[in-house]
Amino acid sequence: MPGVRVCIDVDDLEGAVAFYTRALGLAASRRLGDEWVELVGAPAPIDLLAKPPGTAALPAGTRALRDYERHWTPVHLDFVVDDLDAAVRRATDAGAKLERAAEGKSWGRIALLSDPFGHGFCLLELRGEGYDAVLRPA
Repeated sequence: MPGVRVCIDVDDLEGAVAFYTRALGLAASRRLGDEWVELVGAPAPIDLLAKPPGTAALPAGTRALRDYERHWTPVHLDFVVDDLDAAVRRATDAGAKLERAAEGKSWGRIALLSDPFGHGFCLLELRGEGYDAVLRPA
């Protein structure tokens, strides 16, 4: 099975390190040059990559440019936490924006947030069998 690394482009590397270590309890593991910091503490390493706004997000020939205002993408991160209310407080105290307050689901609770760099993420508190209760055939 291939390994997985999560890469997050940011326009303020030091601010991103401060946010993700404070908001999610991750730790800066190593600096890989002036534009790359590896964070650990999640099931996969998270690489913060300094990329200035307005730079090409894709190879030449496309109009996609990086911006760090709130944006939507079909890929986002879910962080599983033990205490959702405490995790939401910690994240918002660190600078996250709460976009949808915690709500109950059959598998637990979820809150939707965004980081200071425009990336959406969710905090999940699994209960009982968690997702297994949802995925079990009827």
